[in-house]
Amino acid sequence: MKTFTRCIEDFVCLHCSADVKGNGYTNHCPKCLWSRDVDINPGDRASQCGDLMMPIGVETIRDGFIIIHKCEKCGKIARCRSNENDNLNEIIRLSKNPEFIFGK
Repeated sequence: MKTFTRCIEDFVCLHCSADVKGNGYTNHCPKCLWSRDVDINPGDRASQCGDLMMPIGVETIRDGFIIIHKCEKCGKIARCRSNENDNLNEIIRLSKNPEFIFGK
């Protein structure tokens, strides 16, 4: 059973160096959409990996988008809801990712 722990943290993106202001639900950089493999359950910071998670695809949902991330070290796949301040151009680019579409 997954549980959510709200964790308010500001961070510097390790991929693009953007300063990110966290709100307790922020788990990726709104500029480049990259994330880190830091959670087992959302917000718990219990993952031993800690590596960067590349955005590899996007799914549309009724009221927004789900960003699909893949850890560069362990290969973990994670899904997270987009935020209103996310870079829409990056979301559109991800929606055209043939590697994700074809499941490679």
